[in-house]
Amino acid sequence: MSVFRALLWITVRVLLGRRRLLLMLGLAAVPVLLGVLVQLRGGRPDVSRVLGILVVQTVMPIVALILGTATLGSEIEDGTAVFLLVKPIPRWVIALSKLVVATIATALIVVPVTLLTGILVGGSGSAAMGTTVAFAVASLAGGAAYAAVFVALSSLTARALVAGLVYVLLWEGALGGLLEGTRFLSIRQATLGLVAGLGGEVKSVTIDGGVAVIVLIAAVILSLTITSWRLVSFELRGGD
Repeated sequence: MSVFRALLWITVRVLLGRRRLLLMLGLAAVPVLLGVLVQLRGGRPDVSRVLGILVVQTVMPIVALILGTATLGSEIEDGTAVFLLVKPIPRWVIALSKLVVATIATALIVVPVTLLTGILVGGSGSAAMGTTVAFAVASLAGGAAYAAVFVALSSLTARALVAGLVYVLLWEGALGGLLEGTRFLSIRQATLGLVAGLGGEVKSVTIDGGVAVIVLIAAVILSLTITSWRLVSFELRGGD
């Protein structure tokens, strides 16, 4: 357990870059500022639509992408991962530590933003609050799945940020709206399905709550497996 805590702390220090934190705070402020403008102007837009577009489609995947790729990718780029991999630590433990930190960091940004934006936009009515809470819980699960996928991407390629953007913008965005089969491989659609399964109001859902849970869990497990395997392959290549 002490080794795992040390790995967590090392990963946290990797994420504490000033530029990265400022970028995350700026991105997270966008939905909240919209909520403030709504309050000032006295409007009452659809809270489900606002949270779906600004949080699930934009803030959550981008935050998870930046944090997920940084937890492992930064160490691979600067060479410090080599010192970690020469130690007799199970590779799945290293992979899990990266995933845990990326998930917690994503949740600390996305979940409060979701709750605050939902309250500002939708008010304190029972229906709006129910939808807001459902989005907050679903964003926690969706953020974990995104983080896991992007940690795995950072172990596979040095261009994980680009690959992650292609997945979010092209696969989940353009193709997700044209090819129905791709939606079952979409974390965005699984997150929205989970929102609906939790009783939140969602305009169009292509995956039901049960399937959404399976998709999100499968994404985490598969990504953790790929990351662990890749770290083992780094070790074998270094030994050659």
